[in-house]
Amino acid sequence: MATSASKTAPKAVPKAIVPPADAKEEAPAVKKSRKKRIVMALVVLTVIGAGGAGGWYYFGGQDATTPGAAADAKPVVAKPPVFVILDPFTVNLQIETSDQFLQVAMTLQVADQGQEDLIKQYMPQVRDRLLLLLSSKKASDILTIPGKKKLSEDIIAEVNRPFTPKASPQGVTGVFFTSFVIQ
Repeated sequence: MATSASKTAPKAVPKAIVPPADAKEEAPAVKKSRKKRIVMALVVLTVIGAGGAGGWYYFGGQDATTPGAAADAKPVVAKPPVFVILDPFTVNLQIETSDQFLQVAMTLQVADQGQEDLIKQYMPQVRDRLLLLLSSKKASDILTIPGKKKLSEDIIAEVNRPFTPKASPQGVTGVFFTSFVIQ
């Protein structure tokens, strides 16, 4: 039996892997480098996130008080305008140097079909109001563009006055002159 023990070769013990001296110094450098990269990445992400949030707020992001307001918003469909065409007016203007006449045709823009019907129902009152207004003007007052705009505002104010006591005012929103002649 002694011979069989001597025949077996002793088992080799693996040597411990010992890193070279240079490798020990590089390992801590790698760890510091990773920490710096992580910190820099976090700083960059924070700056980008803050910039994005600031831009979203500045350029009108969704209002925080009404969540989902943008999703609930429906496109507004504009109603077609409603117009009332008036017969032409011919009036004497206030005398400046000689007799002068105004011949004007106009169209009123109203809020809706109900307003058009109301104005047509009260057309004699509308024409009376406008004849009195137009005949109170001087040619020099209404020859210029600002004068015509002022006349348009005056016409809107006159037509919008209620036709009966305690009634609501009419909804005339615009006056368009289709003919305007002073002689």
